[in-house]
Amino acid sequence: MSDIPSMIQNDHMTLEISAMGAEMQSLTLANGQSLLWNGDPAWWTGRSPILFPIVGKAPDDHITIDGRSYPMAQHGFARRRIFTCLENKRDACRHELRADAETRAVYPYDFSLIVEHRLVENSLTVKATVRNLGDRPMPYGIGFHPAFRLPLPGGEGKDHTITLDTGAEPALYRLESGLLGTAPRPSPFRKGALTIDPTLFEEDAMIFPDGAGQSLTYAADGAPSLSFRFENLPNLALWQKPGAPFLCIEPWHGMAAQQGKGADIVARPYTSELPAGAATDYAFSLTIDVQAGE
Repeated sequence: MSDIPSMIQNDHMTLEISAMGAEMQSLTLANGQSLLWNGDPAWWTGRSPILFPIVGKAPDDHITIDGRSYPMAQHGFARRRIFTCLENKRDACRHELRADAETRAVYPYDFSLIVEHRLVENSLTVKATVRNLGDRPMPYGIGFHPAFRLPLPGGEGKDHTITLDTGAEPALYRLESGLLGTAPRPSPFRKGALTIDPTLFEEDAMIFPDGAGQSLTYAADGAPSLSFRFENLPNLALWQKPGAPFLCIEPWHGMAAQQGKGADIVARPYTSELPAGAATDYAFSLTIDVQAGE
């Protein structure tokens, strides 16, 4: 297999996806505006990695399964594997990663992970389908890690905000040495609104295990408005390297191992456990309102 990119498009936008990690590489509107972070290694080489079979870190970069320890890097291995392109139509494509000898050496399960990217008018949907191909329950975490430009095109010099559609003020959790802290902190949201500031990320990512809701908007005056909806993704994280020209909006089902809870994969917060032969979908959709930037 080779890392041959796929490209899909419609009258509103063009999306390029790499076979490596089934990761989005660029999202360009018909007016030429680019919304996705470009992966500049001076800041961060990622653009939109798929996180599987864990989200976040494990203690000493090891997970325990049935009493046995396995090496597992932060966010899992899917983002560093070549996916097979199953389908590449004009406005949709699907990529698959299947278990092999290399994955079984660190994660002893038979699985299929299919990632679909689809464009419908001014919306993009990214869906991950996890299927347990084995004969025993399969524990895992999964998440999306897309990074968007900050500032958004046309929003230079303006405040950028995240607005939760519910108007909620979810409790904030922080990472401690890469692992999830146990004590909630006051919410940075006020009536569902948060103005992005580099100081918010001086302690790494902001994590909201629950309460953020299923939809939010990322926007700035003069820029396109990005509205998100989440399916089967109860956890939310926001992250940037302080001062970096990107913002990651990360919906998850699973989080980093929690301080003091050990390395067992089933002890990780929000771990899913899929029965033998079963499959589950996780998705986010992004609707872009270009008129908001005019």
